[in-house]
Amino acid sequence: MADTSERILRLLSLLSARVEWPGSELAQRLNVSSRTLRRDVETLRDLGYPVHAIKGPRGGYRLGAGGKLPPLVLDDDQAIAIALALQTAPDSVTGIDDAVARALTTLRQVMPARLRAASDAFEVTSLRNYWEFSAPPIDVATLQIVGAAIRTGHTLRFDYATPQGDVPAPGDPGFQPPREVEPHHLVVWAGRWYLITRDRQHQTWSTYRVDRIRPKTSAGASFTPHPLTADDLNRLVVQNPDRGDTPGQWQCVGSATLNLPADVVARWAPGGSVVTPIDPSHCRLTIGGWSWAGVAGLFITFDTDLSDINPPALQNAFRITGARLQDATRET
Repeated sequence: MADTSERILRLLSLLSARVEWPGSELAQRLNVSSRTLRRDVETLRDLGYPVHAIKGPRGGYRLGAGGKLPPLVLDDDQAIAIALALQTAPDSVTGIDDAVARALTTLRQVMPARLRAASDAFEVTSLRNYWEFSAPPIDVATLQIVGAAIRTGHTLRFDYATPQGDVPAPGDPGFQPPREVEPHHLVVWAGRWYLITRDRQHQTWSTYRVDRIRPKTSAGASFTPHPLTADDLNRLVVQNPDRGDTPGQWQCVGSATLNLPADVVARWAPGGSVVTPIDPSHCRLTIGGWSWAGVAGLFITFDTDLSDINPPALQNAFRITGARLQDATRET
């Protein structure tokens, strides 16, 4: 009986997660026969859940509207996934620590003992890896405003902070009026949050670092979102040197010109680096590290010719590294 009840809950969870399911796929997910699946569907109907059959060559089921669903239906994998996601969320978003703790407590209170024990086994403590070039966490209020603008299809007005985190006032050097854009998509890449936007007037796409966005509270005009494919997102973030990245706050920061296109370097450059296009075949990379030898090593990974290396301390690190490599070659 326990196995049957667990399977019924899993069936309800699957039906809630997708508009339609082919019957054969549902049976495969539940590891039951088509006959057993039909009996389980009837059980859900007897309990008041509006499960509709889909006619056609393949057949299937969908969960209709108007049914009285429980507040939360999770299978084992979903519950553990949520517990893990909650524990790691504060690494990239600030202001949610208390909410995370309360959510985890609530989730574990409604779990059966067996699942609670499995969830408790995933106690996670995040420690900083100094080669991760981590970004500053995002304020949860900023995410809420940006996310609401995307969800409701309204333009977003915001100030865009300088790489140092300042917003120059009118009359100050570097002042820029607030931007007003159509927000389309939030992307997380390399531990950083990016906002993909479209300029309605010029019909151009831009990418902004969310940690530099200072939103205005007033809602803007409505717009019709344009669909974006995975290739579009890759082009606008991963391969885009103009994505608002800033040099990491490292004790050693250097730059050099690389004999590679900017979009190639942008794809592979670590977080906390800045790529500046020069021409179709060259770009300038600014990157930091905990030592000059470490910075030199990062440049070497691009396996290309380097020029205009700055500052002199980085030039010296290349000389020392080169001499060490020559000595190592002679010894072998």
